[in-house]
Amino acid sequence: MHQKRLSAPTSWPITRKTNVWVTRPSSGPNSKENCIPLNIALRDMLGLGQNTREIKHILNEGKVLVDGVIRKNHRFPIGIFSIVSIPSTKKCYRVLLDHKRRFILHPIKSSDTKLCKIKNKTTVKGGAVQLNLHDGSNIIASNDYKTGDSILLKLPQREITKHLECKPGNLAMVIGGKHSGEIGSIKERKQVKSSKPNMVTVKGEKEFEVIEDYVFVVGIDKPEIDLGVAK
Repeated sequence: MHQKRLSAPTSWPITRKTNVWVTRPSSGPNSKENCIPLNIALRDMLGLGQNTREIKHILNEGKVLVDGVIRKNHRFPIGIFSIVSIPSTKKCYRVLLDHKRRFILHPIKSSDTKLCKIKNKTTVKGGAVQLNLHDGSNIIASNDYKTGDSILLKLPQREITKHLECKPGNLAMVIGGKHSGEIGSIKERKQVKSSKPNMVTVKGEKEFEVIEDYVFVVGIDKPEIDLGVAK
């Protein structure tokens, strides 16, 4: 239940030697390796409070929404493309990664759209197809969607409004490795017949290869969402 600052993930934009401990994320929709606790986002990144006690007070009053849902747990894990909104100040932010794979909160105008990547598909009772999304959530849909594709969700209803295929020509954002935060068009997908990961060739300012898990489709001719510094 404890996390030392020195051993915290490098994606967390926090000081390392000011204190010994830092908030540890609770179990939730995002894995520990790919998330940041809500407390750090509000206190360290947005400066809404000087300490955890003040952040807890804000959360307990129901003033913070994540993906359209009120969250009161200061340990709640938020991840890439999560939407943090504060209705009382009419401000909302999208969680992104910079080129050093550190989390940033980019101000956006609207909090009613979220982009999700399909990590897996399963068949549930009744033969319905369930899409397992990158943020740990699930949604029932048709079998027209493939693993690796992205979908646009309308919040808070979580209705699918657009389908973005992971295919050559479409735009993708890299969310891991040394090319983190870069955007380019997908040139080629390589299926590797071994235990090694599949690779994708992305063409941006330069052409490079990245493992398939790091590729997040964000649009066709242009990004479907505001990507801030990653435009």
